[in-house]
Amino acid sequence: MGNREDLMAGARKAILEHGLANTTARDIATAAGVSLAAIGYHFGSKDRLITEALNESLGSGIGDAMETLIRDTGATQSLPEAFAATWNGMRDVLERNRDGLMLSFENGSRIARSPEAQQHMTNSIGGVYDDLAAVVRTTHPDLNSEQARSIAQLYFVLLQGFATLSLLTPEGELPDGDDLARAVAALSGR
Repeated sequence: MGNREDLMAGARKAILEHGLANTTARDIATAAGVSLAAIGYHFGSKDRLITEALNESLGSGIGDAMETLIRDTGATQSLPEAFAATWNGMRDVLERNRDGLMLSFENGSRIARSPEAQQHMTNSIGGVYDDLAAVVRTTHPDLNSEQARSIAQLYFVLLQGFATLSLLTPEGELPDGDDLARAVAALSGR
């Protein structure tokens, strides 16, 4: 690994050890085994490094699991059935990634206070939609690119709501995939 990758891994390690609010640039540099100056050179700031490290980590855990669900359910089912099956499986994905979701929420508050971090998120979100749309379109090739991207955006927005509710009301009633599929069908007049 290079210094940049070492810093990303060091940031994740330091955050898990110290918590997001208590992690210092020195903690990250020490965990990464690099100089403190490397943070500024590669990322410009500790905040930018943390944003990128957590986004990559959550993208790998939750994002990859979501993509796998989309692929697995879409391979053998129609789009409405695959939609329901994907969201029936997301509850388990969120439960397995609860610690990562907690960090994401902490990071979200930090991002909301930082114009630089907000700009990074703004620049990144289109890529998230595109990546999800590519998976949707691969499993449902009858969709055009605009339809696949719209579904990807819906999935991403639903994920944010599911994640929020699963953290704030872990014993509360979350809709399942079948509930969501009925709602989409009703909205489309089916």
